[in-house]
Amino acid sequence: MPRGSSSQSVGSEAANNQLISPVKKIIASIPYPLFLASREPQYSIFEKQVQQLKGVQSRRITSSVGMSSMAGISERVGDVLGAAVDAKLTAKVIEAGVPQHVAVIMDGNRRFAWRKSIPAKIGHRMGKEKLEKMMDWVLELNIPYLTVYALSTENITSRSKNELEILYGLYIEGLDDIRQDPRIHENKVKVKVIGHTELLPQNVIDAVDRAEADTAEYDDFTFTICLAYGSREEMVTAIRQIAADHASGKISLDEIDQKEVSSRLYTGKIPDPDLVIRTSGEERISNFLLWQAAYSELYFTDVFWPLFSRRDFLKAIDTYQQRKRRFGE
Repeated sequence: MPRGSSSQSVGSEAANNQLISPVKKIIASIPYPLFLASREPQYSIFEKQVQQLKGVQSRRITSSVGMSSMAGISERVGDVLGAAVDAKLTAKVIEAGVPQHVAVIMDGNRRFAWRKSIPAKIGHRMGKEKLEKMMDWVLELNIPYLTVYALSTENITSRSKNELEILYGLYIEGLDDIRQDPRIHENKVKVKVIGHTELLPQNVIDAVDRAEADTAEYDDFTFTICLAYGSREEMVTAIRQIAADHASGKISLDEIDQKEVSSRLYTGKIPDPDLVIRTSGEERISNFLLWQAAYSELYFTDVFWPLFSRRDFLKAIDTYQQRKRRFGE
């Protein structure tokens, strides 16, 4: 061992403890809510205290152990603080009661790729991987219903053939991954795909059929993927069914009500979403669950979908819990 390395290690550990110890004291008094804004992130009192503490302690440590030790110490502090914030926020949202149905407009894959000067297909693949993580978060929080907007009917006509082929390949891969994932079977997750699936290539339809067949008997959780989906088209289909049944005498005019319409939608067997999240900064719902989201709480974030983190998800739920739902009152 080189001369002085042992004493330097001891000094580094002591300095590390000098920094970590007061941080732990602050962690114990984290104020709620940590993040109130549903748009731009804001520093909480806790975060400001930590930044101040890190600045003071860093100046002390630099003089005793040198700049080489600071990088590792700062990284460890960041890990401790991040884990503490996530753990406390997780406990808070669970205690307050999570929404039963979360719907997500996964927006921003291409813009993320453009911003990073990488091919759009990489952005889409990162988006697919983010969805897999989102499923883990939903299972962890015991949220029974998750619905995601993957491809609209408009996308089918507006996207290039090359991009659609990339997306279709990811859908096939993702659906096969899901049906073979032990977590899906251990948690009894039903997989459903809704939309004008007849507009999709046959190999995508086959992947849909495989995923739905392998999870058909499950009902503890329901994961719904909207492919070739448009809410207006969905409502038109429901109206046509009702009109045909009325014309044939199967249903009277007085029997046509909101419940009857809801039952004819693709989502007729699941509850309406409590919370709709849209990423990437757009503040509209873009023909997504227009009927079902009539009384949903909407949450918009500037974060691109590939960068959407577990903490971002917790922030969305935390914001939802602080709102008073009025259901039109």
